[in-house]
Amino acid sequence: MAYPDNELFDFAYIPVIEQQLEYLSHVAMDENWGYRYLPNPRPKPILYNYLKYTFSRLKHEGKIEIFEDQNACFNTGLATENQEAIFAFFEINSRAEATQKWYFKRFCKESDYELSVFNKLPETAHYFEDPAELLYDTRLELRPNLNHIVNDNRDRFPEPWNDVSQHQTLILLLEGATRDAIKRVKRNYKTAIPQFYKDYPAPGEIDKSGIQLLLPLCLKEKSKADLALVVHRLSNVYVATTVLSLDWAYSNARLIARPDTEWLDP
Repeated sequence: MAYPDNELFDFAYIPVIEQQLEYLSHVAMDENWGYRYLPNPRPKPILYNYLKYTFSRLKHEGKIEIFEDQNACFNTGLATENQEAIFAFFEINSRAEATQKWYFKRFCKESDYELSVFNKLPETAHYFEDPAELLYDTRLELRPNLNHIVNDNRDRFPEPWNDVSQHQTLILLLEGATRDAIKRVKRNYKTAIPQFYKDYPAPGEIDKSGIQLLLPLCLKEKSKADLALVVHRLSNVYVATTVLSLDWAYSNARLIARPDTEWLDP
């Protein structure tokens, strides 16, 4: 995804982010926030990315709530086991060396006292206008650029297909895996998992932000996905030019909703 990395941390000073994420993971409904296939670059990397990118979207939508320039909060989009919404709560940053206006205090349930200063609690992030965007239309043709996918993403493929000498073999394998993915989504619409892609075009360029769909690519075994094929709709066809590791795919998809675990299982 193409979000700027520092918007949340420019907005507020967050002391010991790892401890805050640990607390949030215990308050929220139970969920695995770590990578399953790749090394974890930090504790709970999926939750870290989720929080950071959710804030970026909320800022874009103007959904950061401010009270008398003394407190701020935003809706994390997560909930407790009792379905109470969880909010990030901030106070004005009074530290002498402060560079950010806000100071993170804690994650609050919607019933917590700290949030009573807000007349209205902010809404969750919104990523689509038409729910039909979240479904794969099996009536349309899929046109994957297999050469581009292989040439630009070779390091994402499992051995032995990440070797340049396996180029043609991998092309043929991808053709078959793509056909199988389409058959699979025809049997079960939940196979196609939505993710949101945010583009930051240069002046004069087209903004390509929007919903993309992830399809399973099973290279080694028919029943087990090895990669996710990223598909987006252009007019009346689908195109695909890249693949993602399963950990990256889950992290991206989690921004919209917790994915169905039919194949993308953290």
